[in-house]
Amino acid sequence: MLRLRRLICFNACVLLFIQLWFVASPSHAEGLANDEPNMISESAVLMDAKTGTVLYAQNADREQFPASITKIVTGIIALENESALSNLVTVSKEARGEDGTRIYLAEGEQVTLEKLLYGMLMNSGNDAATAIAEYIDGTKAKFAERMNAWVKEKVGVEHTHFVNPSGLPDKTQVTTALDMAKIARYAMQNEKFRQIVATKRLPWVGKEWTSTLINHNELLKGYEGATGIKNGYTEAAGFTLVASAKRNGMELIGVLLKSPSKAVVYDDMRNLLDYGFANFDLQQVVSADQAYPFMSKEPAQFIAREPMWAVLRKGVIPSVDVTSDGDVMVTSTLGTVKAGAMEPVKPTIESVIEESPKVAADIATAAVEPTTVKPEPTRGQKLSILFVWMGLLVYLAILAYIRLKRQQRERGRGL
Repeated sequence: MLRLRRLICFNACVLLFIQLWFVASPSHAEGLANDEPNMISESAVLMDAKTGTVLYAQNADREQFPASITKIVTGIIALENESALSNLVTVSKEARGEDGTRIYLAEGEQVTLEKLLYGMLMNSGNDAATAIAEYIDGTKAKFAERMNAWVKEKVGVEHTHFVNPSGLPDKTQVTTALDMAKIARYAMQNEKFRQIVATKRLPWVGKEWTSTLINHNELLKGYEGATGIKNGYTEAAGFTLVASAKRNGMELIGVLLKSPSKAVVYDDMRNLLDYGFANFDLQQVVSADQAYPFMSKEPAQFIAREPMWAVLRKGVIPSVDVTSDGDVMVTSTLGTVKAGAMEPVKPTIESVIEESPKVAADIATAAVEPTTVKPEPTRGQKLSILFVWMGLLVYLAILAYIRLKRQQRERGRGL
């Protein structure tokens, strides 16, 4: 009986040890950390804001209705088109009567463009979106044409189409999660845009409405590092959300489309961002003024004018190569991505000298010869030269005398 108890105890200890080892195993822990999030929202994309690297995608290219995240495009176009945000915008009858969420603008009310941007991006005012569009292009239709040209030319997206500036329902107003991630990444490079979408509260005093605007993006209330940017909802689109957050120098952008409820879209976004921060790091792969070939005594072919970055899975060491055109390619578990481009190194006199000793000698000779002055002979050297010349003259005189005597003897014999 005692032996049986000892055997049971021993087996239990072995089993406990195996379980502890399995949980503590780095490969197992990595497997848990690398589990991708389970998204309930129909379409999702997670992108690194600095490099544009896509870290997670689900139905990324499926066309969906955007709802009010459309206002991201309206906002960044207005900021790029108008440098004077203090300009006054007169609210039209059409803007005053817009459906959906409003900031209760009055017909004929004059509001600064900056204030309208806050009302549109923080409080999702459809009336503010229409007022901005009419101020820039006269009509919503004309502004929609600008929006469509802008997303193609400035951002390079191909699956997005707008017919109004606010996101009100229309069967032809569509986007994709990947397109919206690219658009949001572009917009967040504008400091004024970043400032507006990160503002949590703002007093509002209007002609017909006095209140405090509260940003509809609920991640700003408590998600660590949240920096923006915009939510949306219509019955046809469901709940949509574009959000950004920054931790340890890495900023991520998440996009969710067609989510069934408000609670789901925010839970999905938290899980999506948490997944990114838990599994990836932003790493510098090339430093400013670094030359290529790397770690080589060979002459430099390319040089980096600014640092270059890549997003990598934590613990992964990438392979960094440079193409014949100077493109810096980073290969890791995420595939191969371009981190940037180096500039060709222009030949200098110093590099030519280092590469060719013969050229260096020629350059040195050419540089010295024109300025070289032969030294004047010394007195001793002058006397030596004089004696040589005198000896030579004596020698020539003796030869002449001998030749003359020879000729005289030959003449005497002839007589």
